[in-house]
Amino acid sequence: MYFEQFYLGCLAHASYLLASEGEAVVVDPQRDVELYLKAAAEHGVKIRHIFESHLHADFVSGHRELAARTGATIYMGAQAGATFPHVPVRDGFELKFGKASIRVLETPGHTPESICLVVTDEEKSAAPWGVLTGDTLFIGDVGRPDLSPRHSPAQLAGLLYDSLHDKLLTLADNVLVYPAHGAGSLCGKNMRAERSSTIGTERLTNYALQIKSREEFVTQLTSHLPARPEYFLKDAEINRTGAAALSDLPPLRAIAPAALKTMLSAGEMALDVRPGDEFAAGHVPGSVNIALGGQFASWAGTVLGLSAHPVLIAGSDAQLEEARLRLTRVGIEVLDGYLDGGVAAWKQAGFPVATISQMTAGELDARLKAHEVQVLDVRREPEWDAGHIESATWWPLDNFRVSPPEIDQDAPIAVHCKGGYRSMIASSLLQRAGFKHVINVIGGFDAWQQAKLPTMSAKPVEV
Repeated sequence: MYFEQFYLGCLAHASYLLASEGEAVVVDPQRDVELYLKAAAEHGVKIRHIFESHLHADFVSGHRELAARTGATIYMGAQAGATFPHVPVRDGFELKFGKASIRVLETPGHTPESICLVVTDEEKSAAPWGVLTGDTLFIGDVGRPDLSPRHSPAQLAGLLYDSLHDKLLTLADNVLVYPAHGAGSLCGKNMRAERSSTIGTERLTNYALQIKSREEFVTQLTSHLPARPEYFLKDAEINRTGAAALSDLPPLRAIAPAALKTMLSAGEMALDVRPGDEFAAGHVPGSVNIALGGQFASWAGTVLGLSAHPVLIAGSDAQLEEARLRLTRVGIEVLDGYLDGGVAAWKQAGFPVATISQMTAGELDARLKAHEVQVLDVRREPEWDAGHIESATWWPLDNFRVSPPEIDQDAPIAVHCKGGYRSMIASSLLQRAGFKHVINVIGGFDAWQQAKLPTMSAKPVEV
């Protein structure tokens, strides 16, 4: 059996291609499906089957386009209520492809329709070789239980406990575990960096599998859940109907600087995808910076929402193409165009540029001691709890979609995250909201700690 994992770092998403005797299966495909077609062609196999482990909430799947281009059949859990042609599967459903097979386990909990796929490579053994666990079981964690509009988190957490103990943990310890996400995904909160594991390793090391009682499991799983981005439920609905092919999207239109200036005055949004340092050095006033170098699409979905239709500002055609593709992966498809010629053209047109000041951790420490600046921490709650600057105000970047923090807009404000990526997003949003003196902290809290500056740990109080 041929087996390959495809890992999309910007979404911490893993998908899979399995094949035997010329017949291939794709599991949990990403939005852009060319990589599966290319891999299948290189290995001389035909994609005949597509499995979705559940209705993904954090990205838009390419299952519908992949099926249209290959003639493959789509399989989903019977509880999904999918409206496109598919085979609804339940416990015990088995698919044979070549000398391999997939057996379905219904494992509700992360979502009601979640399934896991037990894979047997019959050329090697009649015993299961591995299990593709979707978002039910991660490496070091389990799926969050708050993504269903029809079930409470407590109900889903109880179902997840049953699925783990009655289904997955009945598999042998040597069965390989391949989840749909890795560290960095918002579908869990304690994932390790490894891309695979075994049932035995997870049985011994996964914190959630150490919880003995169902009641305590429900309590722990529903406490301190990470913020759920608004776009999650919308992406799940897109996946329920199946997204359109990327080739159906119209080309982006070029927008001249003068036209963009008019659009911005009317309340339109511009999204600058250049690196943070370039944005800080000079940008279109009022534009928001989400750099392509990090978890670009996730943060775009979180702070802009799927209804956003920004004008893109980039440093090259390659950046434009990458930004558009990555935005479609979370469901942001309707864009108003791009600034023709980028920031250079804006300057050449004689329009002013805005800047964002930056300072080091040492400079922040000195200015805090002189009472010259307020500091804003935009990290997530577990990061804040583990350690923070004593005088900092906490307002996680996830909250900016609702409102900016309620702090003095006229006083200088130094913004930090862990390493500097999120703080530049927050700085641009604060500047757009009218904050007068925004300063980004270079290197973030990591730099503060490396400088051995004082920190404290405590439960946060939101502003």
